[in-house]
Amino acid sequence: MSAKIRLYVDHPLAPGQPVAVSREQAHYLFGVMRLDAGAPVALFNGRDGEWCAHVTEAGKRGGTLVCETQTRPLQMPPDLWLLFAPIKKARTDFIVEKAAEMGAARILPVQTDFTNSERIRQDRLQAHAVEAAEQCGGTFVPEVADLQKLSRLLDTWPADRQLMFCDEAEAGSALRLATGGRGKPWAILIGPEGGFSETERKRLHAMEQAHVVSLGPRILRADTAAVAALTLWQQALGDWS
Repeated sequence: MSAKIRLYVDHPLAPGQPVAVSREQAHYLFGVMRLDAGAPVALFNGRDGEWCAHVTEAGKRGGTLVCETQTRPLQMPPDLWLLFAPIKKARTDFIVEKAAEMGAARILPVQTDFTNSERIRQDRLQAHAVEAAEQCGGTFVPEVADLQKLSRLLDTWPADRQLMFCDEAEAGSALRLATGGRGKPWAILIGPEGGFSETERKRLHAMEQAHVVSLGPRILRADTAAVAALTLWQQALGDWS
């Protein structure tokens, strides 16, 4: 019997390995989904691939699953970071979820000169990334970093990491993204709702690693821009092509 439920666990996975589930996971598995002893569950931890496990103990406050066989190896995404300025709560959640689904390896909220939000709930956004990985069939969960200033991040920018800078001022220009960068470390930068400041734009345009791109003839909302940029990058340089 194949498992219809996928669950992320922070626990080693191997043949015969017992895995204790948290109270919240027990409520979902045994209270909401009504699983009983013997029911299959697909487990992954971001390190050991996906495993078929079966319920051996089911309770209201906890339970135990036991791994049997690996069903999928670990599939790592491309070495791609997504940098974005947080916006309204629901739309920030959307960006994190879609980035996890679409193959970002790391998600970095950044505070720009025109960013409206000065704080985020990193733990909540990380939980959204986990849920997205559970739903989309991924075996890897991207790290969601805490909010940091874009200027400080650029101060220590890795020399070998290319940057796809999505500049709203370039709207209407032809997309220029050289395919020679395949297999290299990359990042995508999406700006805030108010756009980038002139200081930020000048600095980014001057970066040797930066590739300034347009996302089409219209200026997109930040959450739409994130999905569009990830799609374009994956198609040109990622694991979609």
